[in-house]
Amino acid sequence: MQIIVSVLITFFKAFVVGGGICVIAQLLINLTKMTTARILVSFLLAGALLQAVGLYEKLVDFAGAGATVPISGFGYLLAEGAIRGAKIDLYHAITGGISAGAAGIASAIVFGYLFAVLFNAKTKKN
Repeated sequence: MQIIVSVLITFFKAFVVGGGICVIAQLLINLTKMTTARILVSFLLAGALLQAVGLYEKLVDFAGAGATVPISGFGYLLAEGAIRGAKIDLYHAITGGISAGAAGIASAIVFGYLFAVLFNAKTKKN
């Protein structure tokens, strides 16, 4: 029973934090004239900047996937890789972000290609 309660609490934290990030994005879409591309880039940069000052990692520790799945989590991942690389040398500081995100980027490319080959895209007819 205690395991079930622990899992439900973990899901709730992820839902609240991930949902909160989505609510902020939706408010920006509805209340400002920002394009979705600018909002996307803003969230990515916010994740990187919050990690640079050490705040986003605390959010990840609290909410898990609720903080890592949104695009701000990708900014966090890039910044975390660059910070880890900077502890080694300048070359690793430059390449650390890409190295940290390589598995996710590669899988997105591979699965995107795989699904494009397996399924036929159809244009919507009006």
